[in-house]
Amino acid sequence: MRSCGMNFIKTILFIFNFIFAISGLGVLIAGALVLADVGEFSHFIEGRVVAPPIVLIVVGALVFLVASLGCYGAIRESPPLLTLFAVCLAIIFIVELAVGIAAIAFKADLEMALRNSLQKSIQDSGSEDLRAWDNVQKKLECCGLDGPADWVDYSRERYLRPSCCRPAYIDPQTRDCRNALPLHKDKYYQDGCVDKLKMRVDSNASILIGVGIGIAFIQILGIILACLLANAIRNEEK
Repeated sequence: MRSCGMNFIKTILFIFNFIFAISGLGVLIAGALVLADVGEFSHFIEGRVVAPPIVLIVVGALVFLVASLGCYGAIRESPPLLTLFAVCLAIIFIVELAVGIAAIAFKADLEMALRNSLQKSIQDSGSEDLRAWDNVQKKLECCGLDGPADWVDYSRERYLRPSCCRPAYIDPQTRDCRNALPLHKDKYYQDGCVDKLKMRVDSNASILIGVGIGIAFIQILGIILACLLANAIRNEEK
């Protein structure tokens, strides 16, 4: 005869897996949003920044599939399926924890990595570099590494990029600042792009850390419930 305890664990595990499947979609969406955001500035950002959201997208899809396996195992009351479910959860837990730790570790040397990348590109001033700079300066409303003077100090042409110009001062015909005066505070963005880009990446890293580690520890409950139900089913079959 089926025990009340086993029925209770089965119900709780089924509800957990339904919520867990939804959380998997949440992880996938969070990873996709972060990837889309940082990918816009991929010219200046190392692969270490882009890798964690890609991993989260894959993990989110796996979480959804594994949650479906857990629901099926609970309905079928199959100890092997429940054991496989618990093992898959443990593997995903380790991956998510690693992603969270990697994001935390990278935050420590993020500013130096960004500064080196930005300085190299402003010194090279190739066409691809300049397009990337125009994109980041317009999107983040910044100019140079630490301010407009960097274009005069580091770039090949020693010329301030038009993308540093505030929209209100852009000449509609020349697409440059009207009566441009070098480093004029009213006309050009004064904030450096290193700080702005670091804040953007930090914000996304916090999302990855919160989602990755938060969901990872919730999975521990799923592992415990699956093991309890599998053990209860085995005891019933004896």
